[in-house]
Amino acid sequence: MLHNLLFVGPPGTGKTMLCRRLPTLMPPLDDEEALAVTKIFSICGKLNNAQSGLIRRRTFRAPHHTISTAGLIGGGSIPKPGEVTLAHHGILFLDEMPEFSRTSLEALRQPLEDREVTIGRARGVCRFPARFMLAASMNPCPCGYNGGGVNDRPCTCTPTAIARYRARMSGPLADRLDLQVELPRQTVRPTSESGISSAQAREIVMDAAERQRSRYAKHGIHWNSQLQGPLLKKFTRLSSDAEMLLQQVYDQLGLSFRAHDRILKMSRTIADLAGRESIRSEDVAEAISYRCLDQVAE
Repeated sequence: MLHNLLFVGPPGTGKTMLCRRLPTLMPPLDDEEALAVTKIFSICGKLNNAQSGLIRRRTFRAPHHTISTAGLIGGGSIPKPGEVTLAHHGILFLDEMPEFSRTSLEALRQPLEDREVTIGRARGVCRFPARFMLAASMNPCPCGYNGGGVNDRPCTCTPTAIARYRARMSGPLADRLDLQVELPRQTVRPTSESGISSAQAREIVMDAAERQRSRYAKHGIHWNSQLQGPLLKKFTRLSSDAEMLLQQVYDQLGLSFRAHDRILKMSRTIADLAGRESIRSEDVAEAISYRCLDQVAE
C-alpha cells in the first residue's frame, strides 16, 4: 500500500478522477497515525472549527502547479511545514506534474526517500514528517495527444517540444514512482456492469492492508512500500522463474537498483491483493508492466 503512482495519458481519460478517488479506497488511519496527522493540522492552524476528535480519514492534498518550493516542501525564515507534511500518512496529488517547476519536483526526491523533510537554517535544523503517497498525472506531450490513438485530435508537438516536456521530470524522480501507468483513450464507454464496484475494490484493498499489518506487526512497519534491506529480502523471495524474469528485464531496460527493489515491493502488493503469500512470476510481470517510463527510456 501507499505506492507512489503516476498516470500518463491524453486529456479526458480519467487520470484526475482516479487519483481523487484514492482516499475512498484506502484504509482509515489507525490511532497512532490519526494522532500524528491531527497534531500536524493543529500546529499549522488547518483544523476545521467544527472538527472534534482525531482526523480518521487519510488526507488528500492537491496543490496548484504554481506553488513555490517552500510551499510544497516547507521552509521560510522560520521554517514551516509544506504540503508534503500536510499529506503525512495521506496522499499528495500533483495534477499535470510536468507543469510544476523543476526545482520543486527535484525537491521531492529527499522526502520521498527519507519520509521526512530536513530544513537547515543558521539557528538549527528542522525535521518535519512526510510519509505520504505521491499520486500524479501527466499528458504524454504538451498538447496531450501524442500516441493517444485519437484520430480526430492529432498531436501538434515537435519531437523537441515532447522531449523538453518529458525532461521536466528527471530519471531519479521517475525511479521513485512505483506505478507508472498509461491510460489510453477509451473508444467505448464502459458500462456499469463492467469491472468491479468501488465497494468491492475497497474490500480487496482492506483485506490486503490487514494482511500486511499482520505480517509486519513485529517489524515496526505497516506496508510493503516500507520494506528495505533484510526485510525486503525476507518478504519478497521469488521463485526461480520469477527471479529470472526480473533479472532479464533489469538487464534489458537498464533499471537502477531502486527500480529493481520497487518492482519487488509492487510484486509483493499484487500478490497480497490476490490473497496469496507467495509471489508468482505473473505478479512480477504485472509489476514490470507498470513501469511505462522505464520502457520509454529504453
